[in-house]
Amino acid sequence: MKKTSLQVEKINELMGHKAAIYAMDHGEQPPEFYSVAGEGWLVKWDLNNSTDGVLVAQAKSNLFSIKKLKSNRVLSGNMNGGLHLIDLESKDNNRDIAHHSKGIYAIKEIADYFLTAGGDGLLTKWNASSFRAMESLQLSEASLRSIAIHPSKALAAIGASDQNIYFIDLKSFELLNVIEKAHDNSVFSLHFSRLGNQLISGGRDAHLKVWEIPDKIEKEWKPEAVKDIAAHLFTINKITFHPTLNFFATSSRDKSIKIWNGQTYELLKVIDFEKYKGHVNSVNDLLWSTYNNYLISCSDDRRIIIWKIDFEEK
Repeated sequence: MKKTSLQVEKINELMGHKAAIYAMDHGEQPPEFYSVAGEGWLVKWDLNNSTDGVLVAQAKSNLFSIKKLKSNRVLSGNMNGGLHLIDLESKDNNRDIAHHSKGIYAIKEIADYFLTAGGDGLLTKWNASSFRAMESLQLSEASLRSIAIHPSKALAAIGASDQNIYFIDLKSFELLNVIEKAHDNSVFSLHFSRLGNQLISGGRDAHLKVWEIPDKIEKEWKPEAVKDIAAHLFTINKITFHPTLNFFATSSRDKSIKIWNGQTYELLKVIDFEKYKGHVNSVNDLLWSTYNNYLISCSDDRRIIIWKIDFEEK
């Protein structure tokens, strides 16, 4: 079997936010991306521009999540459970939408609708044209922290602070099954494997777990983790895959980023401050851009760092 090695180069640091940066998403073109932070700013960045971001909008409270929709609009979720809708073509169409009673921690777009996961334990399905709530599921009394969408099935996995992972049929919007006590604490991050046959979960317990996903999820399914990796020292905030290769990255409250083989789950690289002048506080989100395959990280330290990751097989 060929051995994979990789080289890491720190390309740039982007400064401008005045508070912890919580989330990012892709922009209209591959060099562009968005970020949201604790001061309520929504900022647009261009990887071709070495320094300056553009302030797109400002909310009155912390922004925890963001999603650039296909309709040239941007959604962000605040700490009070509200959605901010920004029309990139006409500011007259901007609006605030009240729905969740606590913070919105994840937003995912699927076809002509999108999902929001709230701190009130509510998963809501929205019409992406009218921005009206279509239906909701009260999955938990605790916060819903993460959403993963299966690459080929109408299936979503939801991670919650009650330590559970919930599986939702996206066609019927019904609960299919639950992995109870999947982690020893909140399930902060989820991602299906590239083929969709496994689900990777990251918890506040600092563990990565791998779950085999059957062809059809039924009530009788009793999942067990096929891998349980003590991956970080503290909470795993994000799991993100390379755009084309079978590698993924994790970020953590322990201030580090780690790169993993997506097939064997071998740890390939640790990116930290000591060796690479990385972040000095919690790394909250990761974005793997198709532009030069740059890995983008953001942190409580109010910095965005651009990384070039080169893979080699020997």
